[in-house]
Amino acid sequence: MNQHYPVFTFSCLPLFFHFNIEVFVLPVSLLCVYASILTLVPSTFFSRFSFMSAWVIDQYGTNEVLRVSDEIMMPTINLASEVLIKVEAASLNPLDISMRGGYGATLLKLRRDPMSVMQNDTEFPLILGRDVSGVVVECGSQVTHFAPGDEVWAAVPPWKQGSLAEYLTLTEYEVSHKPKSLSHTEAASVPYVATTALSALVNAAGLCSDNCSDKRVLITGGSGGVGTFSIQLLKAWGAHVTVTCAGNAEGLVRGLGADEVVDYTAGDVAAQLEATEKYDVVLDNVGGVDTERWALGLLRPWSGAKYVTLVSPLLHSTDAAGLVEGLGRSGCSLHSKALQNLLSRGVFYRWGFYAPDGPALDEVSALVDAGKLLPVVQACFPFSQVPQAFQRVEQGHARGKTVISVGGQRDPLSEQEEGCPVEDGGRHARAQTAHS
Repeated sequence: MNQHYPVFTFSCLPLFFHFNIEVFVLPVSLLCVYASILTLVPSTFFSRFSFMSAWVIDQYGTNEVLRVSDEIMMPTINLASEVLIKVEAASLNPLDISMRGGYGATLLKLRRDPMSVMQNDTEFPLILGRDVSGVVVECGSQVTHFAPGDEVWAAVPPWKQGSLAEYLTLTEYEVSHKPKSLSHTEAASVPYVATTALSALVNAAGLCSDNCSDKRVLITGGSGGVGTFSIQLLKAWGAHVTVTCAGNAEGLVRGLGADEVVDYTAGDVAAQLEATEKYDVVLDNVGGVDTERWALGLLRPWSGAKYVTLVSPLLHSTDAAGLVEGLGRSGCSLHSKALQNLLSRGVFYRWGFYAPDGPALDEVSALVDAGKLLPVVQACFPFSQVPQAFQRVEQGHARGKTVISVGGQRDPLSEQEEGCPVEDGGRHARAQTAHS
């Protein structure tokens, strides 16, 4: 951490020290007294005047708006339930690309500060990054589940300052103990995709470990972060999983446990899937009118089957039309599609959302340490190369996650090559052999 204590820290010295320093009037004994007083001041007093390094944006736009700064105020604990975390690793998601361009700005600004509706305050500088793995350095007075020195991981709520920084604060309910079997680099690849998948599969689709043994699930866009996690989770629960992805990702998704793989580059994907048995759940990571149309047609009619899309128009609508009109449009769209599909085919139409959840990550941590879930890391970059990491994610066609090493500790994953970036590294081989 780069700490720069402000000059005015020394203004508490007696005034005659400043006026007469050139003649050394101040007794040495007084300096000793002053030094002893400083030792009694809590370290948190100075942390409030400390700075850290972070990648920030000062406006929405393309990759050029990213800048690194050593003059970002270090976060402090403001609530009794908060913990201060030293970031060791972070990872990027497509959401970070979208938020860099202003996606969700209207609704997220309101969530950060409800009074912003009446004011013209800015949300900048904004720190992106929704995944974190790190170490607790300080706890609020009412924190009971964590202590300084604990290794933790978390998905950072989109309305909070992100993990592309040396420190961040979260409530203890958003944080979980990191799996002991994972390094920080590996652990940082999991929280966002895990909480997103759990929100979609459990809250929206109604699936769990007790009811999946006879379920057929289709995952569109299965080679990305959410897809690769969902495959493993559903297989751990006993479901039959079919995945759509490019042909060159087939080895990856089969290695993670996918039962059937459909190559969307090999012809009409809808026609290929219509030749298969109907599904109980479709998890759509792709979105779009065409995908939605044929995916809904693949569900078992009148059996309580569910279509869950992670590509909803909610935030786009509020950005384009404003808060009130955007919420109204989104609500009408969801209600119309849900009612139409329920009445015509007995199929449930639902939106899935990313929902940070510390207790849910506790369950994921147990599955990871039991060897039932593996991280899938496609590339690792050092903190100095965050813009390059954004470019990597922006290219699309993901085969797992892109991770940022923040803390500077040497990591087994980063050592696969001589430092970062590491691309298409050993996590693929590990994932492919885990279920063989």
